[in-house]
Amino acid sequence: MLLPLLGAAPAPGVAPAADSADSALQAAFATASAEYGVPQSVLLGVAYLQSRWDGHGGAPSVTGGYGPMHLTDARTALADAPHHSAGTEDPRGDSARPALLPTAAPPPAGLPARLSTLPRAAELTGLSPERLRTDPAANVAGGAALLAAAQRELGAPASGDPARWYGAVARFSGADDSATAAVYADDVFEVIRSGQRRVTDSGQRVALAARPALAPDTGQVRALGLRDASADGTECPATVSCEWIPAPYEQFGDGDYGNHDLGGRPRTQRIEYIVVHDTEGRWEGVLDMVQDPTYVSWNYSLRSTDGHIAQHVKAKDVAWHAGNWYINSGSIGLEHEGFLAAPDAWYTEAMYRSSARLVRYLADRYDIPLDRQHILGHDNVPGPTAATVPGMHTDPGPYWDWAHYFALLGRPFKPTAKAGAGMVTILPEYARNRPEFTGCATKGEPCPVHGSSAVRLRTGPGTSYPLVKDVGLRPGGGPSTIDVNDIGSRVSTGQQYAVAGRDGEWTAIWYLGQKAWFHDPADARVAVPAKGKVVSARAGLESVPVYGRAYPEASAYPAGVPAQGVVPLPYALPAGQRYVVGGVVRGAYYYAVSFDAAGHRVVTGKDRYYAIQFGHRVAYVKASDVEVRPSSRR
Repeated sequence: MLLPLLGAAPAPGVAPAADSADSALQAAFATASAEYGVPQSVLLGVAYLQSRWDGHGGAPSVTGGYGPMHLTDARTALADAPHHSAGTEDPRGDSARPALLPTAAPPPAGLPARLSTLPRAAELTGLSPERLRTDPAANVAGGAALLAAAQRELGAPASGDPARWYGAVARFSGADDSATAAVYADDVFEVIRSGQRRVTDSGQRVALAARPALAPDTGQVRALGLRDASADGTECPATVSCEWIPAPYEQFGDGDYGNHDLGGRPRTQRIEYIVVHDTEGRWEGVLDMVQDPTYVSWNYSLRSTDGHIAQHVKAKDVAWHAGNWYINSGSIGLEHEGFLAAPDAWYTEAMYRSSARLVRYLADRYDIPLDRQHILGHDNVPGPTAATVPGMHTDPGPYWDWAHYFALLGRPFKPTAKAGAGMVTILPEYARNRPEFTGCATKGEPCPVHGSSAVRLRTGPGTSYPLVKDVGLRPGGGPSTIDVNDIGSRVSTGQQYAVAGRDGEWTAIWYLGQKAWFHDPADARVAVPAKGKVVSARAGLESVPVYGRAYPEASAYPAGVPAQGVVPLPYALPAGQRYVVGGVVRGAYYYAVSFDAAGHRVVTGKDRYYAIQFGHRVAYVKASDVEVRPSSRR
């Protein structure tokens, strides 16, 4: 019903669409612009900030948003289990204290308006919800109708000047506070000023010509009547919207307390890592969880629809989020609104950008390297002991776009060595890389086809070879699977590994103590050459132990602080194999098992460890057990 207007002339600042099948989406923006009186550049800018113009094959986002305009219909997107009570992972991850397996209250009833924009778009356009979900052109029309309605509600004319639409764009964000709405609108207009051009996940060529002189009326946000969310007390960059919603440090029950520990970082111990999570719950319920003293904590939450940030735990203090006390003690945890119940779902550009700004700010403030051995997914955090390995969490999963995320961080992945180097960086093209997964909705059932950061590993150079095994995940030696939560036989974008061999279109790497092969054809490369440092077993040793935490030697513990066992994981690093080094650390343990912080101690030993990329997760080896050499040396 939208096609008769395809001949409409493009507005100033919008690239004209070619008359071909791969320009249908560009034409849909022109059609919707003419139908609803919204400037094309505004439609294109909003859609880019929501989805980068991708349609995702009609699949919903992590908050039930559909299509290029991210029209939300989140009624079916609610997870059955909250994040930290799913599985057997102890979020605190400290064997000096009883395992913490909290149970959260059910999510609140009802949906906020920002998660129900698709039904409203259906009312405005007369199009069916199903069509708005699955037809990109209809979806764009729905977004245009919402913007036009917002403009009318503000009493503003349906102007052809994009500068007059700042308030409507801010309203479209769905934000409930003025700061978030303004940051969202600022981002949209920055997209319009800078211009964008890309090929979408369905092969559509879409372009937005730059309008560098565009200056919108930012004062329009005051007419929205939104609440003021103060950033006072937060540790956030000025380029994001952020508010302080503190996690409680309270004592309760029989001497128990929650839901984090007071500390003195970085004075008392370095902050080495930032851990990326998804929440497994929607925003309102997640905020209820982190404010419950009987639950667990993380440092920041990020909202999907508009990128708004809430800080809960100061960087100096230790949140309970990663399932490994050593990592918790040296990390900051970021929870991104999302659902593992639908792990094929996608994340909005607004949240990616907000998260990247926060991570850049934290990395600069605490001198954290911007690489995949320091910016970790929860699925990259090692189990602290052998018993904990099978229960560790697997978020944000294979559909988090690490390549795009690091491009936003200003550290895009790229070749750093010549072809044939002894080390590689995993770097598939996200949209084209579509490995099969099962278990997204029903165990054993195929997941929807979707771009991915993951690359699968086999025991030999061909698809007839079985997947490599993970003896930590399956102590009995069972086979790996293609289940979306099974990380035993896959690597991810940005991770680096030492090359173990090459055979035609196949490359082998050292992985979990074995040789693992991935398909790397010339016309669809999934890895690029790299250089760095690698470790191997010291001469004379048949193998060396691998650890999930870098704890100090027993003699380092003072009186009154029980020595923690330095217990290896069920893996080994055999002689002749090489693993990429992420850094060197001294053994350290933060003793904090009581509410009274006066008894807390940071124990630092003499033993040094190398952090290495060992499998899908990072791990540690003692410096005394290994030799370090350049990756170019074979």
